[in-house]
Amino acid sequence: MNTPVDVVALAAELLAIPSTTRDEGAAVDSVARWLVARDWNVTVQEVTPGRGNIWASRKGGGVTLSTHLDTVPPYVPPRRAEGRLYGRGACDAKGIAAAMMVAADRLVHAGEERVDLLFVVGEERGSDGARLANQLPATSKWLINGEPTESVLASGCKGAQRVIVRTKGREAHSAYAHLGESAITPMLQLLQELQQLKLPEDPILGPSTVNVGLIRGGTEANIVPGTCEAEMMFRLVGDVAEIKKVLKPWAQGRAELEYGSHIPAQHFHTVPGFKTAPMAYTSDIPLLGNWGTPLLFGPGSIHVAHTPDEYIEETELRASVDSYVTLVKHLLHG
Repeated sequence: MNTPVDVVALAAELLAIPSTTRDEGAAVDSVARWLVARDWNVTVQEVTPGRGNIWASRKGGGVTLSTHLDTVPPYVPPRRAEGRLYGRGACDAKGIAAAMMVAADRLVHAGEERVDLLFVVGEERGSDGARLANQLPATSKWLINGEPTESVLASGCKGAQRVIVRTKGREAHSAYAHLGESAITPMLQLLQELQQLKLPEDPILGPSTVNVGLIRGGTEANIVPGTCEAEMMFRLVGDVAEIKKVLKPWAQGRAELEYGSHIPAQHFHTVPGFKTAPMAYTSDIPLLGNWGTPLLFGPGSIHVAHTPDEYIEETELRASVDSYVTLVKHLLHG
């Protein structure tokens, strides 16, 4: 097919297909069919029954454009208004997927076939798609991953470390609270001290940060609480061991620490002529090490992702197609 593709219309078509994590099957099928119709060699790698990663290639050995097809819930249908495309996944990351598809198609029509496409599932909940995609026989030397970076090249991304803090007390009837010991009281003290901890900093990625996302404690208002826990997310700028060194004396003798999922901080390759900036969020890049030296670039802002009014500027989306073409050509020939 040589008919030019309108990237905004294609993005709207993708947004019209609900694809919250674990329910990406219809979107995967639509994208795969689009690529097959344009003579791409398409492999759908099953991740779990009914959903899978898409790997589309021509000659291989060059640059892979990659992003994810899943979205956070709930589904928000697409609409266009005042030069913006709204809807769930507009910038995170179906709009980016559409831009990559159009850019790759344009490159092929210009005679450059050393470009692959990799669209994964599951990025928003555990990245099971990326973990499995890293087992595919990738041949690319470069990986351009797509997340909303406001159309600047990411100089790096902060990592993430999930931590659960648990305090213990002794239950008692609230009418005789002196017979018990509240587990919530020491937790409150710990959380007040949290912002005073000196966390690592990096000259490129900036300071480490922490968000207390969940607090659970007690069972009833008339019972002195015997347990309390807080779940928090640290955004890393270096070795996670440095964070653990700070947390150990902070919690010692007062709380137990459980370390959960961990994604390391990363610094990325950049290209002359593109603005650069660090990103505070994580991506699938650490899980796709076999796909080449990574870059991170995409239209749209993370500040509106995961919100009811998620959108992408249509002019920025159209311009991103040219940016992806430029990046691929530079990596292949520059």
